[in-house]
Amino acid sequence: MTKKTFGTFAGVFTPTTLTILGVIMYIRQPWVVGNAGVLGAVAIVLLAVAITLTTALSLSSITTNVRIGSGGAFSLISQSLGLEIGGAIGIPFYFAQSIAVAMYIFGFREGLQTLVPGVNPIILDLLIFALVMGIAFISTSFAFKIQYVILGIIVLSLISIYGSLFVNELNFNYEWFGTYPGSIENDFGGSSFWIVFAVFFPAVTGVMAGANMSGDLTNPRKSIPLGTITSVILTTVIYISLIFVAAMIATPEELAKNYNVFIDKALFGPIVLAGLLGATLSSALGSFVGAPRILLALGEKNILPKSQKLAKLSKKGEPVTAMMVTAFIVLFGISLRNLNTIAPLLTMFFMITYAMVNVVALVEQTLGLPSYRPTLKIPLIIPAIGAFGSIAIMFILNVLVALFSLIFILIFYMYLVRMNIKSAAGDSRSGLFTALAEWATKKTNALRPQREVRSWRPDLLIPMTMTKELRSSYKLIHSIIYPKGSIKILALRNENETEQRNIESFLRNAIQKFKENELSASYTVIDNTDFNTTINVSMQSLNAAFFKPNIVFVSVDSLGTNFSYYDRLLLDAKKNSFGTIIYIPFSTASLAIEKSINLWMTNIPIDWKETFSVRNNNLSTLIALLIRRNWKGSIEVNILNNNPNMTITHTDIEDLRTMVRFPKHTSISIKQGDLLENVKMERNTDVNIFSIENGMTIETMVKMVNESRISAIFCADSEFENVLV
Repeated sequence: MTKKTFGTFAGVFTPTTLTILGVIMYIRQPWVVGNAGVLGAVAIVLLAVAITLTTALSLSSITTNVRIGSGGAFSLISQSLGLEIGGAIGIPFYFAQSIAVAMYIFGFREGLQTLVPGVNPIILDLLIFALVMGIAFISTSFAFKIQYVILGIIVLSLISIYGSLFVNELNFNYEWFGTYPGSIENDFGGSSFWIVFAVFFPAVTGVMAGANMSGDLTNPRKSIPLGTITSVILTTVIYISLIFVAAMIATPEELAKNYNVFIDKALFGPIVLAGLLGATLSSALGSFVGAPRILLALGEKNILPKSQKLAKLSKKGEPVTAMMVTAFIVLFGISLRNLNTIAPLLTMFFMITYAMVNVVALVEQTLGLPSYRPTLKIPLIIPAIGAFGSIAIMFILNVLVALFSLIFILIFYMYLVRMNIKSAAGDSRSGLFTALAEWATKKTNALRPQREVRSWRPDLLIPMTMTKELRSSYKLIHSIIYPKGSIKILALRNENETEQRNIESFLRNAIQKFKENELSASYTVIDNTDFNTTINVSMQSLNAAFFKPNIVFVSVDSLGTNFSYYDRLLLDAKKNSFGTIIYIPFSTASLAIEKSINLWMTNIPIDWKETFSVRNNNLSTLIALLIRRNWKGSIEVNILNNNPNMTITHTDIEDLRTMVRFPKHTSISIKQGDLLENVKMERNTDVNIFSIENGMTIETMVKMVNESRISAIFCADSEFENVLV
């Protein structure tokens, strides 16, 4: 049976909005205004939203860059920082999400008791829990349909609250700065900005509600950013507008003393009460639907005991086992009767999750690996503010609880490290440790010895026999490796001693020039004059090194006649698992004005979307993207399709655009027929970039350059590139 998936509105926007517009909006926001005043309340809302909005933006940016799996934040953190850190955050986040269901049930019961005051609270709690569990167990689709009804009720309740402006005597003499009188619970013994902030902050949490459903979304890369950011912006506008509504319909004294101001003074009070009940019910339902998905993701990665059972799905695609475990945890929370003692700890787990999402965005941006190509780009300051703000707010709210929660997560991390869990997908940690320092080599090898496609970057091995080979291609090399790549130059010894001294002098100056541009560059002189033997042995030797090149780069003279040793080089590079770049400049044009790039993709497999493989087009596409970024130019993609069994639709083109993350204005067209004839018709470009297909010789490549009269770059993949990651 096909698993039911959800779009942006049902899967992200609705659960996120319903989780944010909760009980605090109805019965605590007037109190916030009564204590902090209008400007103070606005400051509290904006400060709280600054944390959640930066987290939402970081979450969205990362989501547009990776194939997010199930588990939302857990999946994102694991893919970047590894399963140990992802699990250490994901496990307490799951428990917090589960126990939060009990908190929402208590909130629903307190509102319900105004209608049925004589019923035993425990019976009400169990009945509400049975309702929530029953809706969730029927199906996620049914739960989301119920949320539509609740969303409608909340919309009507907001209309009723805004309608209070037309049925009450309005107070335009605002108290802009509050006196913080306190609350009924402390007999109005006073409060402070941070106490009021601590009460309000849980109102804006919930930005992960949609992300938690990542495994059930039709297109999470599109839905999570659009649904989450739209929800955060809309709910922020609602919260700020309600500050002014509260200030106009009641005096500061009333706002501080009466939690039910919005209900009592609404256009129609019962619908506001219904909205209050609906908000708590939807939050409970959203958490009960989302939490098992996190547990399911943890089970799929074999992080927990009995992981295989936790990862099982029903015939309808529901994580029934994970839902049963979550139900027992919720019952445990209900049995505690008063969650005030552990509620601060739950808040800390949410805050740490927010902090780590921002840290992931910060790490990915700082590394600057070619695999980090989000379609939603954010300034570095945004995740920095989000990470720092989340941690700072934790300690402002409660220093001891913040420390305890961090220790709790550290214990989980140490446990998972000892488990030595492995991920088939890999992560970015090898790139992170490489960038931090050389001492991280052992740690990186211990985490995952083989090369990671997500950590790929262009590290060139450049054989050189004459200085003109490097002179003619210097700008192109710079465009390929800047800012995070590297080059190692292998200079073959010249038997003429004068010429050899000139070569070494040139190499020292060239290396210095690369280093002035903050690029990693080095060279060595090999005491051998045989081109193929030298390069082959060098590749074999370098395969034993940790910091090793992954691409052989050579520049070929288009006016030359003997190319046999380059053909052998292609075979040797493939045998040693190196990629190859053959640069052939056209004699009179070189790279022209360095703006326009024609990328030719050939022999794309029929099942490329299922296998996430474009075959031998990975390196050529990556090189096109890197050059375009440094040229600040444009790419025209030409897909040559001569396969009669393969039809490339407009949807396929858009999927390719999304999965590769081509720049916004990239054009993609489909071609048929002979490659050379098609190339000759496309003359308006500065460089052509091709993949080297089986049987293609250097002589064929030179012919293509001379007949098209355009410089070209020919690329052969190794097994360690994947442009779709």
